Amino acid sequence: MDGRQFLESGYNQSMKFLHATLPTLAENLALDEALLESADAGLAAEEVLRMWAAESLFVVVGRSSRVDGEVQRDTARRWNVPIFRRVSGGTSIVAGPGCLFYSVLLDLEQRPHLRMLDEAHRFVMTNLMRGIAPLRPDVRFEGTCDLVIPSSTKAAQLRKFSGNALRVGRRWMLYHGTLLIDMHLPWISQLLKHPPREPGYRGGREHSEFLANLNVDPVALMVSLQRAWNAAGAPEKLPMEIVAKLVQERYALDTWNFQR
Repeated sequence: MDGRQFLESGYNQSMKFLHATLPTLAENLALDEALLESADAGLAAEEVLRMWAAESLFVVVGRSSRVDGEVQRDTARRWNVPIFRRVSGGTSIVAGPGCLFYSVLLDLEQRPHLRMLDEAHRFVMTNLMRGIAPLRPDVRFEGTCDLVIPSSTKAAQLRKFSGNALRVGRRWMLYHGTLLIDMHLPWISQLLKHPPREPGYRGGREHSEFLANLNVDPVALMVSLQRAWNAAGAPEKLPMEIVAKLVQERYALDTWNFQR
């Protein structure tokens, strides 16, 4: 799918916009889960688009990932790079300065069709592409939930700049992912092993030949994504008590982060 075809179709349902990078990495990861937990508990009733920025180098493994199977753990230890485990699926990612994160909290009672995961991937990728296409009209959706652009050296090759994952709650869904803007990409090859599974279009390429930066203005991108999702106005209250509980019980603990 090409990004151009999504420029005219609109996302009409309004949602709140949260531009919030919390003080610690553990808190930032916990906030995504806390938004889902709060909504599922009936403590919030509004859909949310959240954006936050990586301010230091770190690794995040998927909920079922085996750390030693996906991460160059010796390098992470030598570089003092922390490793965290997220609540959603997918494989490991490296984030650092130049990487943006987005999260979308979606109401499944209003959108029951999103319980079909193919529909959820298509819905979120379509809206992300509408936000990115004004800045990069060559954006495409490939694989299960990857966003890609053509290689600058080999036009026939596609390079990934966004990986995404989701978690389904009882009544709400958390869908989140990364957007490589101008990150130092060699970090990824140095900190991650070749993934245990890959989409067909990757063709066995190493990280250095498969990944790319968008090279767009991050502020302009956030504004365009807000417009695509019709997101405005901050949520009335953040679930910081739930964040603190999740950090204490999960994200700050080796028993959670290194359980596999």
